[in-house]
This record gives sequence, structure tokens and C-alpha cells, in this order.
Amino acid sequence: MPEPAQKVIDLGRLALDHGQGRRLDLQLDLRPIKLGDEEYAVAAGGVPAKLEVSRTMGGWALHLTFAATLEGTCVRCLGPAAIELTVDVREVEESASEDEELHSPYVDGLNVDVARWADDSLILEMPAQPVCREDCKGLCAVCGESLNDADPAAHQHEKPRDPRWAALDRLRSDE
Repeated sequence: MPEPAQKVIDLGRLALDHGQGRRLDLQLDLRPIKLGDEEYAVAAGGVPAKLEVSRTMGGWALHLTFAATLEGTCVRCLGPAAIELTVDVREVEESASEDEELHSPYVDGLNVDVARWADDSLILEMPAQPVCREDCKGLCAVCGESLNDADPAAHQHEKPRDPRWAALDRLRSDE
């Protein structure tokens, strides 16, 4: 049974010795992601996640995995979009090391900020241009109709007349 939605995990409470590990089933409440003026949100109620914690000689090795579906607006056709993302990330915290690469920004002492780590990881997995489907055709540049729903044979527009002919058209209308 997953633990209730948590923001910070106390690694000290796990009482792990060097070389030991533990797997925690969690519920995460993920923040909505703002992309321009659009918001992409995860369904309420939380997302199940797994956190694997291993004690190393000088610190911790952490592995977080979860899957989430973000709902928002397709950037091509402006219809509803549901983007399925899978997050699989790892962090290392070697407190005795001077090397900055071995210090996680999500670990402070014995506390892991899982909520911030999950939010940041989800943002990194998010596509730059979320679409409702891979082959989304977008909107018609002339009338704005969704090309996903339009019949290609029936959806046609007259080609607009070249504006350079406007002076000639005015001369003809004077006759």
C-alpha cells in the first residue's frame, strides 16, 4: 500500500547500514506545469511512485520512477491533449565528497525533497510542443477549422488573388 502523498522523506528513519537498500511506494501530488499561457495538470489524487534508497559508504543512491498523464491543450489544433510521460531518474548524495557532482540538490542532510525532485523531473520529460497525437494536422490557416476532423477532399479554399494585381483590378472596375 503506498504511503500518503509526501513531500520530504527522512532517510534517517529508514535505519539503513552501508550496502543496504529499501524500496518505498509513494503517492505524489505533482504541481501543474505552465507552458506559455497554457497549463498542463496531472489528475487529482496523486500519482503512484517508487523510490529506491540505497546506503553507500559516503551517502545515498536514490532512484525515483513514476508515470503520469498531463492534460492540457494541443499546441497545433488547440484541442484537448493528454500527454503520457514516464519518469525514471537517479540522484547521488555523497556528503563526505568535495565534488559538487556528487551532491544532489534534492537532499538536505538526511531529508529528500521528493516532491520538488518529481516536479523538476516531470518538467524535463515534458515535450516542448505538446500535441494531442503525433500526426496532429493543426488548424486551417484560412478558416481555422481543425484539419484533424476535416475531409481533405471537401476542405478547400479559393486561392486568394495576388495583391499586386489590385491596381489593375481598380482600373477594370472603373470601366
